[in-house]
Amino acid sequence: MFKFLKKKLKKFEDELEAELEKELEKETIIEEKKPEPPPEKPIEKETLEEKPIPEEKPIEEEIKTKKEEFIEEKEIIQKHKPVDKERKRRILRDKRKREEEIDKQIEKSIETELEHTLKTKRSIEQVVTTDRKSTRAISEEKLDDLLWELEVGLLESDVAYSVIESIKKDIKEELKYASFERGRINEMVESVLKNAISHVLKSSEIDFMDYIRKSQKKPIVIMFVGVNGSGKTLAIAKIATLLRKNGISSVMAAGDTFRAGAIEQLSIHADKVGVKIVKHGSGADPAAVAYDAIDHAKAKHKDVVLLDTAGRVQTNINLMDEMAKIKRVAKPDLIIFVGDALSGNDAVEQAKRFNEVVGIDGVILTKVDTDAKGGSALSVAYTIGKPLLFIGVGQGYEDQIPFEPDWMMDNIFGK
Repeated sequence: MFKFLKKKLKKFEDELEAELEKELEKETIIEEKKPEPPPEKPIEKETLEEKPIPEEKPIEEEIKTKKEEFIEEKEIIQKHKPVDKERKRRILRDKRKREEEIDKQIEKSIETELEHTLKTKRSIEQVVTTDRKSTRAISEEKLDDLLWELEVGLLESDVAYSVIESIKKDIKEELKYASFERGRINEMVESVLKNAISHVLKSSEIDFMDYIRKSQKKPIVIMFVGVNGSGKTLAIAKIATLLRKNGISSVMAAGDTFRAGAIEQLSIHADKVGVKIVKHGSGADPAAVAYDAIDHAKAKHKDVVLLDTAGRVQTNINLMDEMAKIKRVAKPDLIIFVGDALSGNDAVEQAKRFNEVVGIDGVILTKVDTDAKGGSALSVAYTIGKPLLFIGVGQGYEDQIPFEPDWMMDNIFGK
């Protein structure tokens, strides 16, 4: 499943990787063409200590001058009698103070020079030892070309246009700030794609079984809608099987009185699953069937009513109006749209139309196991903003699994 979608995403991934590699190659060539600076003498600690400090010469001269002045003053003092002891002490004190200040200046100058040199050395070593990374972006024009190819590929994979726009937007945002390094570009590209698709799959979620268990209302009425051939009847039988497995009782309502054989078909499923079915004759009012099924469930203390309805083509206004009438009578707690994955983008349009007329609370997508393209599974829930509750992966009664975004991500990107 999802073979076509995987193929198109892989093609985009390869093209993007190749383009990023080209950008890194360009960067390398530009760096190689730059004139090399003259070689610098290696910085060593011993050399650093012996290096003359520019300020040492004037400071030494000042010390020498001060000492000469001090000696001169001392000689003058010794020549004059009596000695002014106070003046002598003051001169000595000033001399020591000046010498201390000069020593501090020399020490500070040496420390500053040493610190600067060591920082420069560490910086050079870091550049040499660190893996080279780049934040160079692909040109806007080239990225648009790549995204156009991706858009065409996704359209061919039955992905809805609104979903494609969301994926493209997320990819652009991710690449705008992404940093990448040689040898790990493929990881970065796959991460960008995963994030973009994951965002599409993150719609509101409903834990179906948790909802059934926690509901205070009995019976819970679930109405199933969808076009003919979507697998609605089998999906209902699969839900009844799931409920029974979890100790929850249910009753089926054969509300598809419009299509010949629909009542018999649901009756066969009910017998196989071991669930009671409420039915009227062909051509009966489906709203009346729904009413009787709910009444029976109340009398027999059943937990859930599974209400089948006739398959409506979303463009048939009269049949869609009748669907709204069934809703008014049955007052369902959940309305689930059943769509055929093989119908591609048409399933998206069907879901949108049913949502406008009766309002949809969730989606079951059937025949996912036979859908090589996979785009509809990516599109239906996102387009109508409703959760994808279950996906059909086979013809058995237990071949309907709760939909999880991680499951689809594994199927798309799994090796």
